[in-house]
Amino acid sequence: MEVNFRRATIDDLEAIITLCNECFNENTSIDYARDIYLKTENDENQIYLVGEVEGKIIAHTKITIIPTIYEKMNTYAILNHVCVKPEYRRHNIATKMLVECEKISKEKKCVAMELWSMNFRQPAHHCYINYGFVVNDAKFFSKEII
Repeated sequence: MEVNFRRATIDDLEAIITLCNECFNENTSIDYARDIYLKTENDENQIYLVGEVEGKIIAHTKITIIPTIYEKMNTYAILNHVCVKPEYRRHNIATKMLVECEKISKEKKCVAMELWSMNFRQPAHHCYINYGFVVNDAKFFSKEII
């Protein structure tokens, strides 16, 4: 299956949010997404990537480039919201998207790519491991501060 990957534009937001809401059982509004997108659209370290088949957005991920002052960490990329529309899965689209993420990360001089994934996304975990990601001996902690 031929898929074209490119950086997203504001015109893609509705398709991205619809896809992510479907894949992650979220309820993000277009207005919220537009507000955040407009605040970060000129930040070269905030990259929204989409995959298209026949002009239709069927895959998406967000790449955040994080430069640090720490030699060992250096500059790295965090991927989140890695998703492929359910009816397009099992065609190596996620793997192709990871290849594109790695290309972008290398262009940004990253030494590593990291991602986190919800426990219920076991098929995605297999894709990540097959691509070469390893499960770190760590826990992902979060604390709401609202």
